[in-house]
Amino acid sequence: MRNKLKSYSLVLCLFVFLFVIIGGGLHLNPIGAFAAALSATPLILHTVNRWGGNPAQDSSCKKLQDINAREMGP
Repeated sequence: MRNKLKSYSLVLCLFVFLFVIIGGGLHLNPIGAFAAALSATPLILHTVNRWGGNPAQDSSCKKLQDINAREMGP
């Protein structure tokens, strides 16, 4: 529960950060800044998850690959 709350709060902070930086930097009106932040947040999250990876998930995928290789046999 605590990790989920932490993840959601980090996403909210990223959204607010993008809203302020994009809106102020590009001199957008509030609706334009909101739309830009709303579209940039999932893209950044996807990129971070893709590049950063999840070590626990990577090890479980490796274990599944090993099991499948053993089942297939020589």
